[in-house]
Amino acid sequence: MATPVIIDCDPGIDDAIAILLALASPELDVLAITTVAGNVPLANTTANGLRVLDLARRADVPLAAGATRPLVHVPAGDSSETHGETGLDGSGLPDPSRGPVAEHAIDLIARLALAQPGEIMLAAVGPLTNVALLAALRPEAFAALRGVMVMGGAASGGNMSPYAEFNVWFDPEAAERVLQSGQNVTLVGLDVTRQAILNATDIDALALLPQLGPAVAGMLRFYMRKHVHWYGEEIVYQHDSLAIAQLIDPAILSSRHCHVLVDTGLGPARGATLVDRLGVYGGTPNARWAETVDVERFRSLLLQRLAALAASL
Repeated sequence: MATPVIIDCDPGIDDAIAILLALASPELDVLAITTVAGNVPLANTTANGLRVLDLARRADVPLAAGATRPLVHVPAGDSSETHGETGLDGSGLPDPSRGPVAEHAIDLIARLALAQPGEIMLAAVGPLTNVALLAALRPEAFAALRGVMVMGGAASGGNMSPYAEFNVWFDPEAAERVLQSGQNVTLVGLDVTRQAILNATDIDALALLPQLGPAVAGMLRFYMRKHVHWYGEEIVYQHDSLAIAQLIDPAILSSRHCHVLVDTGLGPARGATLVDRLGVYGGTPNARWAETVDVERFRSLLLQRLAALAASL
């Protein structure tokens, strides 16, 4: 039986690849996409989610727009420098063929969760604003989810500060509320996603795929320019796809159940995830923290599934 999943995201190039991976995988039944402000403003993330669904020819999948800003503090910037002004620069994708559904993202998630209690996984690969709002405003629906798979956090160095990963940094209050909610939460953070890499040869191979190739390779090559600038290598990290891949093949990651806190202060560590592997904070374990990744298993899965999706279009 395929696992029913809702993808809450802020597309973004790595979000786009994650959506395509989910749509390409028979292990998952993608019920809906919901969008949130993050990598770029909500209008862009929503249009980009619709563009990706058009690319995959999935007009049957509803998309609902969610929060336009974080819960408390609006950060000074976003990731448009990395993903481009549109959020999918390099893709060459046209304007979407349709708009979002009329429901707010949290109402769509709530309706679907209550219709299938205990069955739906929420894959949250953007800032956790929508998820925190769901927990606060529709607690019965939030509790009805099977669990929440989060791409977020870092225990050994961030990408927005020395301490903070982008999704948590963008809305730390939301991340902290989700972690303290009592829901079944798994965090796939930078410690493992920085090992989930595609290189220039992989992207050249993707460029040859029918239908998908030009858009996928174009956006990944745009994304690569920042990786070259930051890390001096022709690589692209597949942050969000790794969280989706764990739903497809749980053997890709190993994790540890531990207590995780988020720094919600306004100092230099804002957005840091404090992962208490040693149990010294005294808190009850509240999340599974991904610790190791089978890199080749992930890479093979991603490339094979994108190829299969392209062949099916």
